[in-house]
Amino acid sequence: MHRSKTPAGARCVAWLAVLAWGCGAADGANNDASPGAAPAAGQDSAAGDRTPAPAGDLVPIRVAGIEIRVEIADDDAERTRGLMFRESLPADQGMLFVYTQERTLSFWMRNTLIPLDIAYIDGEGRIVDIQQMEAQDSTTHPSRGPAMYALEMNQGWFEAHGVKVGDRLEF
Repeated sequence: MHRSKTPAGARCVAWLAVLAWGCGAADGANNDASPGAAPAAGQDSAAGDRTPAPAGDLVPIRVAGIEIRVEIADDDAERTRGLMFRESLPADQGMLFVYTQERTLSFWMRNTLIPLDIAYIDGEGRIVDIQQMEAQDSTTHPSRGPAMYALEMNQGWFEAHGVKVGDRLEF
């Protein structure tokens, strides 16, 4: 990953590293169910509370040099809820899902009311896959390669900004 030389950028990198280190199961179990994410085998995606989660703190990051602001989903509850039940997502804002290690990730759009694009990103910050996902669709969208992060943005955002596989995410 590109590491910013600015103090704020350095703090963001350190914060994200701590978040990535602290989430997930120590026993290697797959707890990567996320908003729009297909639950691991045997997990239920039921979201009892259908109220949209309030937008969390927004963190600035760059995708292919373009600044965006993202909410961080770094624990099981946040990844499971994700962007479910929200009716809109502001332009140039998204949600970044943080996992403890690289592996194939798989998302779906059950209970997600807005169409989204998802970029799967490896541990080095490189985009390894970008897919479009339709609202309220239970079709799973597995990453085409190992990923440690997933970035959801409004559908069409990556194409509109010329972002493609191989581009980098900068914290």
